[in-house]
Amino acid sequence: MDKKQVSFRIEPATVKKMKFLAVEQDRSLTDLFLEAINDILKKYDKSKTKQ
Repeated sequence: MDKKQVSFRIEPATVKKMKFLAVEQDRSLTDLFLEAINDILKKYDKSKTKQ
């Protein structure tokens, strides 16, 4: 799968927490950020019909 590199700025304290979480979960920062992005895309998915 082709991937596109993106960059953004976040608070240093958030980066530190994410790094600790990555170590605790034995995952990469990229994996954690991709999970978060996918979760928010699901949350705001307008194609889902609400009942």
